[in-house]
Amino acid sequence: MDHTQYIKRCFSLAELAKGYTTPNPMVGAVLVHDGRIIGEGWHKQYGQAHAEVNCLESVANEDKALIPGSTMYVSLEPCAHHGKTPPCALRLVAEKVKKVVIANIDPFEKVGGRGIEILNDAGIETETGVSDKEGAWMNRRFFCFHREKRPYIILKWAQSANGYIAPADKSRLQLSNTHSRQLVHKWRTEESAIMVGHATALADDPQLTARLWQGPQPLRIVLDKDLKLPHSLALFNTEADTWIVNHHKEAAEGHVQYVKLPFYENLLPQLLTRLHEANRLSLIVEGGAALLQSFITAGLWDEARIFTAPVVLPDGLPAPQLTNAAAAFSTELDTDRLHVYTNIHTHYPYEPCMAL
Repeated sequence: MDHTQYIKRCFSLAELAKGYTTPNPMVGAVLVHDGRIIGEGWHKQYGQAHAEVNCLESVANEDKALIPGSTMYVSLEPCAHHGKTPPCALRLVAEKVKKVVIANIDPFEKVGGRGIEILNDAGIETETGVSDKEGAWMNRRFFCFHREKRPYIILKWAQSANGYIAPADKSRLQLSNTHSRQLVHKWRTEESAIMVGHATALADDPQLTARLWQGPQPLRIVLDKDLKLPHSLALFNTEADTWIVNHHKEAAEGHVQYVKLPFYENLLPQLLTRLHEANRLSLIVEGGAALLQSFITAGLWDEARIFTAPVVLPDGLPAPQLTNAAAAFSTELDTDRLHVYTNIHTHYPYEPCMAL
């Protein structure tokens, strides 16, 4: 039997909660009896019921007797530990589901095959690896977080047709169009944290919030080694939590947390460790050029999203130069073109697709 169509439906369901499940993965589930879907569900928000439970609860009363003879399709291995909710594997055992088909094994150390073991010990047949590369791409943040012990890192910038990220005088210039800007705000709702450097914060006074798309706000991060950024900047408002990464103090003041790190050695790895400890699955870096290039030089990036606008600047600040990059795909956004690249040194086997 070809299980792919049902697993792909699991992916579609899981994606409905993008940005809301962190630090959990996105998971979708479908229950099938004799070729008929009798239940569907997905993990809607962190702390709430998992996909398998929502799927089982969605089964109509007249179909509940069919559950023991049904196959559960799920995009990620059912959990085997008590967290915010009870183990899903035990619920499937209690419901006497006949078979469970899984896209990906859970990389989380408290699961990692234990869910499948519980099912098998109860006599439930399991099958894994169905569209697993596509599933790993969908949950690449989760996979990176648990395997690399750091957030998944996305680099984003806009550049002119001749490769400049800003005019020579470093004045603010909006290169990307309205469609691209709205897409960027959508992306912000999907990531755990967003970061800019000191110079970008001063020159552009960015808000770093999702104002053109509804969804959760990412943690804002800015580098301010000697605490010289004026508190009049938008980053200090109450629209979202903010980390001020500095060399002098560790303190919390309302929505602002001062994070003390050494600026002279291993700054980026230590920042990523702090983000990992704070359960932040992903980080999108939006500038400036020096900060973006520092991530590239350190090899600390997983994905790059680059907008190229049909604008030619006579002179300017050169855009960062990617290394170890593989082209994933590109698409047009009105007058702009978006190019997406992945790092060829990644350690988890995903298959990039248009669903960012």
